[in-house]
Amino acid sequence: MKKPRLSFWQIWNLSFGFLGVQIGYSLQNSNTSTIFESLGADLSHLSYFWLAAPIAGLVIQPIVGLFSDGTWTRFGRRVPFILGGAVISALALALMPNAPLLLAFAPLAMGAFILLFMDLSFNVTMQPFRALVADMLDDSQKTKGYVVQTFLINLGAVVGAVLPLVLTRCGVSDEVVPGQVAQHIAWSYYIGGAILLATVLVTAFRTKEYPPEEFARYNDESLGQVQEKLSFMELMRNVPKVMLQLGVVQFFSWAALFLMWTYLKPAITGVVASGGELLSEGEVQTWVGVLNGTYPVPACIASLFIAGIAARWGNKPVYALCLLCGALGFGGICFLSDKYALMIPMIGIGVAWAGILAMPYAILSRAVEARRMGVYMGIFNFTITVPQIVVGLTGGLIVQYLFGNRPLFMIALAGCFMLLAAVSVFFVKEK
Repeated sequence: MKKPRLSFWQIWNLSFGFLGVQIGYSLQNSNTSTIFESLGADLSHLSYFWLAAPIAGLVIQPIVGLFSDGTWTRFGRRVPFILGGAVISALALALMPNAPLLLAFAPLAMGAFILLFMDLSFNVTMQPFRALVADMLDDSQKTKGYVVQTFLINLGAVVGAVLPLVLTRCGVSDEVVPGQVAQHIAWSYYIGGAILLATVLVTAFRTKEYPPEEFARYNDESLGQVQEKLSFMELMRNVPKVMLQLGVVQFFSWAALFLMWTYLKPAITGVVASGGELLSEGEVQTWVGVLNGTYPVPACIASLFIAGIAARWGNKPVYALCLLCGALGFGGICFLSDKYALMIPMIGIGVAWAGILAMPYAILSRAVEARRMGVYMGIFNFTITVPQIVVGLTGGLIVQYLFGNRPLFMIALAGCFMLLAAVSVFFVKEK
């Protein structure tokens, strides 16, 4: 029995809360390194602080997926986790700029604790969104559902990245004071938290999930099958082979992204210029936000065409081409110094980002049992978190001992990783 076809706006509402989550995540990506540098962190230690996000995802997402698979309440199956995580995420965003006030004698330690707290809540909120799309949509609409989700993710990334610049233009100070978080960054976190909570409420109140009996009928299973519980080790033993193959692609692509998020700001500091004059540290940080807000724009545009092109040419060629564009983009960053010229390679990175957010899930969702969708989407998150943990643990050593504290070389390494990801796509065997 097929699931009912949902209208565009019903599909939109399924992922609308992800818009707010991505605004918060984008603020974190653009400003974490700067916040911790202002609190006294050393360049070679930055990657260690960034470990909070992948470690949180590694632990939390499979747990949330496993529990949400077996959760049936009058509020829904996935929505209770989405809503609960959103409340905590908004609180964490409000606390982060105040780390120096909360623990004045050890602001760096407090900042690290809040960052971990924030990442745990982000993961609780975002994990069920992937499974919610698969739960609610028939196979014929799943690609469209993930494309809409990708569009909203990238729109949120743009808003989060440029929010500090908008506030600066509105007169909020971007002055960097040692030991404090700049005002334009602080207010960005406050506003981002409010938007996150508001958008998640739209998804929570505008989405009606299928009850257990109806869900079982739509997936041609008995109610007993849907509610059957297996141990985590049994689930791991039955991981679909395509997930392992996609994991290789994910490893290289997410390692590349993690390098960019961690080292873009120090890589262009003292290099990027405008009109022949080097930018100040505060201006560089603001411009990093602009660059991080640039690549989601072409990603939004690319996401509108990916489904149609993949239907004609196949998922794998389109996926590989997206990642190749990303490799070229990282190469461009290494050779350009004008602040406006640096926006050009972000187009290639944006195309890669669109492919990374949509194609693996479109391929995987057709190979996973509906009753196990949440937990396997959570397990698939290992392919995102493990490369970030590996790079986080080794990044400081690489930049210090292999590259002589020249962070621009880390961006070049990201380009090599993205190229390897593109090649790895052709070893994936689709269902």
